Amino acid sequence: MARKPYITPEDYLTTEREADFKSEYFDGEVFAMSGASRARNLLVSNLTISLGTRLGDTCSVFPSDMRVHVPASGLYTYPDVSVVCGEEQYLEDAYLDTLLNPLVLLEVLSLSTGKYDRGDKFLFYKSIPSLQQYVVVESQRPLVGVYSRSTDSTWLFQEYKGLGAVLPLPALNLELPLAEIYRRITFPS
Repeated sequence: MARKPYITPEDYLTTEREADFKSEYFDGEVFAMSGASRARNLLVSNLTISLGTRLGDTCSVFPSDMRVHVPASGLYTYPDVSVVCGEEQYLEDAYLDTLLNPLVLLEVLSLSTGKYDRGDKFLFYKSIPSLQQYVVVESQRPLVGVYSRSTDSTWLFQEYKGLGAVLPLPALNLELPLAEIYRRITFPS
């Protein structure tokens, strides 16, 4: 079996900045990202709007077009929502399109991405020194999981279930009602 050619991070970034679609990069390989469903797009929109409204000018809330680099693993990826409070840090180039210091990352899970987002992707994300919370939002039911970094750098996991629940985000000093996150979402029966 022929080996795939190794692509350097620099070649990936050059191609990615000119591409008509987004791709992730890991370990010399490029992975095209698929389109998103109505539910996933609404969830990302609801999260972005809710966080942006509550945070105002105190933090920057980025939708899924902001690339994040995880230096420890070499991963370049596009979280569904990224939040930075304080000074934003980027790759040292002129583009300001690859974020290095997210405080909170949020991913909306789909049937095809859920295992990766909860597994390997979380393992990569937790190596980001600035990251304090990683939020995974189910798209098939009102259920949100939160991984939070403790003071001893271990990670704690909590789940919030049902439209009456409230998601605490102490890293951002705010709470989000699940009813707001899941506004206009129809769940499969």
